[in-house]
Order: sequence, then structure tokens, then C-alpha cells
Amino acid sequence: MSDAETHKAEMKKVQAKHRKKVAEASDPGRGLVLVHTGNGKGKSSSAFGVIIRALGWKKTVGVVQFIKGNWITGERQFFDKLGQITWHTMGEGFTWDTQDKDRDIAAAEAAFAKAREMMESGAFDLVVLDEINIALRYAYLDIQAVLDGLKARSERTSVILTGRDAKPELCDYADLVTEMTEVKHPYAAGIKAQRGLDF
Repeated sequence: MSDAETHKAEMKKVQAKHRKKVAEASDPGRGLVLVHTGNGKGKSSSAFGVIIRALGWKKTVGVVQFIKGNWITGERQFFDKLGQITWHTMGEGFTWDTQDKDRDIAAAEAAFAKAREMMESGAFDLVVLDEINIALRYAYLDIQAVLDGLKARSERTSVILTGRDAKPELCDYADLVTEMTEVKHPYAAGIKAQRGLDF
């Protein structure tokens, strides 16, 4: 058997295995919960990529940003131009900037109240809770309250939760957990964040 024939035979086996797996998979009839976590860059960027995918299918999308405050980002400017997303930036900046735990807790709780309202409304196919894992890490939010909110969401609504150090309870509940691993980062070499690449 030639290399080409061997390759074709192997790929036919891979194809058959893949098709069988797809045929056996089922639609859960509800939105999914996705967690993007880890020390590597790209957690929010990946969520924004999913937003683009959802919009491509004419899905309704909402975003609640925790922590980031009024930081001007390329993604926010882009989505504002589209005018198709309900977007709430409700954090007051990075935790080391505010230095006021009570204020940070109040901001996180207000943001999660807005998130619950959106998740339970039945108006959204996808809601992104950007950097909520940071609010959980610093105990600005209670993990059980967040899980209760996810469980109370509309059946149609999928949710993406981003930020490093996702709580184990959240990862256990989620349908998908992706951990970004940092291999190399320009900031470690003293290179500042770049407009259009980092924000």
C-alpha cells in the first residue's frame, strides 16, 4: 500500500470515529456555562471571540464587566460601533487602584445584580461576565450566590465567566473550563501593554 493509500485509510478511520461521536452527542436544550481562567493571556479575548460568533448567528448578547472600570479598550469601542450588545462596565478599576474593599464589594455586588437580571430575563442567548473570577478571588462576591445566579438563568442563556483563579466550585458546575497557560509574556521583559493587542 502506498503512503497516500495508507494515509487515506487512516483518515477514513478518524472520520468514522468523529462522525460516530457527533451522532451520539445530544443537545442539552439549555444554555451552557463556560469558564475561561488561568494565568495566561487571552481569557477575555476568547470570550469576545465567542461574542462575534454569537452575533454572526444573530444571537442576543450582553456583557457585564467586573473590575476593569472605565478603561478604554479596543473591543468596547468596536462593539459600541456595532450597537448590537447590551454592555455594562461596572467595576471601578483594578483592585490595587481602588484600595477600598467596601467600595469594591459594593461595585461587584451591583455588577452581579445586573448580571442576574440579564441572565434571568430570557432576553439573552449569551451573557459574558468579564473578570468575575477576580471578584470571587478577593471575596467581593460569594461563590454560592454566583452559582445560585447561574442556576436561576433562563434556559436559553449561555454564560461565559472570565478571569484567573476560577473557584473549584465554579469549575465543577461549568460545562466547559479552559485554562490559559502563560508560556511567555512581553510584560515580563518590561514591555508595556500595546494598544490593539493587549487592550
